[in-house]
Amino acid sequence: MFARHRTRILSAMICVVALAGVSLANAAQLPNLPPLIKQLKPVVVNISTTSIEKSGPEGLPGHAFKGNPLFEDFFKKFMDQMPKQRSHKSRSLGSGVIVGADGYILTNNHVVEDANEITVVLNDEREFDAEIVGRDAKTDLALIRIKVDGPLPVAKLGDSDKSEVGSWVVAIGNPFGLDTTVTAGIISAKGRVIGNGPYDNFIQTDAAINPGNSGGPLFNLDGEVIGINTAIFSRSGGNMGIGFAIPMNLARTVMDQLKENGHVTRGWLGVRIQTVTPTLAKGLKLEKPHGALVVSVEPEGPAAQGGIEAGDVIVKFNGGEVNKMNELPAMVANTPVGDKVPVVVIRDGDEKTLHVKIAKLDETKVADDGSPASERKTSDERLGLVLQGLTDALREQLEVPAGTVGGVLIAKVTPDSAAADAGLRAGDVIVSVDQKPAKSPDALRDVFRKLKGGDTALLYILRKGEPSFVALETPKD
Repeated sequence: MFARHRTRILSAMICVVALAGVSLANAAQLPNLPPLIKQLKPVVVNISTTSIEKSGPEGLPGHAFKGNPLFEDFFKKFMDQMPKQRSHKSRSLGSGVIVGADGYILTNNHVVEDANEITVVLNDEREFDAEIVGRDAKTDLALIRIKVDGPLPVAKLGDSDKSEVGSWVVAIGNPFGLDTTVTAGIISAKGRVIGNGPYDNFIQTDAAINPGNSGGPLFNLDGEVIGINTAIFSRSGGNMGIGFAIPMNLARTVMDQLKENGHVTRGWLGVRIQTVTPTLAKGLKLEKPHGALVVSVEPEGPAAQGGIEAGDVIVKFNGGEVNKMNELPAMVANTPVGDKVPVVVIRDGDEKTLHVKIAKLDETKVADDGSPASERKTSDERLGLVLQGLTDALREQLEVPAGTVGGVLIAKVTPDSAAADAGLRAGDVIVSVDQKPAKSPDALRDVFRKLKGGDTALLYILRKGEPSFVALETPKD
């Protein structure tokens, strides 16, 4: 009996030793992060911005009795008693990564786009004022610069295409103002489309990313930047294990153009495309669902001149495989204007190679740059909307059906506003209000201004080409 008891003890001990061996083996495979973090910290910066926001009336327009001496004095006294317009400062925090020894820093566009003042704090606690070199809203990237006396440490930029799902990554940033916070995790997925813009192709990670991490780098274990942290999925406002980073290969292309030109010039193919579903794949005589199905071709555009037709499935572009529909826009955008590139399509089950000369995408211009009034931005602060006109290029990107009368793009929605409460998002296209066409941003703003507090307007919108109605209630006075 004792012998059997001893055998059980020995067996248990062997199991414990075996399990300990497994644990030690697993521990040996875990990354040794402290030396890496010491190396990476100097290239990460904290960014704080200050925006000046105004409230209260600016004054009244010219009145009907202007020039009449009997009433001029009355109106002057009336205006003097009105509350003056007040200004207050709004502050926000973000992160960035040093990409040039002479002071160039890459960050998110949304970190600096509305800033009147930008302050950069280095790892050694030195502070500098920064200026914007260039911004690109479509990819949510911005390049800023500080003036320094000596060279700064510079981050190594990696090849994000070589990063694999399951690989370890490290994020360093400024979440909730807690400077130089380090988190680690893995790449959870690649090529994520989250509705952030026409060039969605995000790296998904479970490394903790929170507000304030925006613009900060995502490193691999070789100490290379493979992404710029930009968004999170959250129901609480904090980390839920799902964060998104802009791939470095895309960020590098944008960064180089911002540094050289202050803006981004993109290639244009001139097609509308859609996803190839398994059912469509059978009808198109494809072995598997892949590529980008051409729905329509812009007359006289690059694709039309190159021989691309509606019904073609683009499976290769300039030597690169087009596995999913959403991969093509970024591939085209990154192609230098004027280049003639091979485009492989499948037509009636046969593969054809066409050659297309890429043209320049007509990017939407902003207000006060000489652009037509229909393309300019206007704001409705009461509802929390920034409205913008639609160009032909934007109509194509936003999948606005041909023949749609009017249409106004929502360029921005203020958090906690009436528009946000109604479920409106940046990128939505307002087609009509109360069954009347939305002809231009200015005209739509005038319609909204006529609404009284508590009124509800019925908006007909398009979101990624899909129509829906939205009830927008104006705040009560």
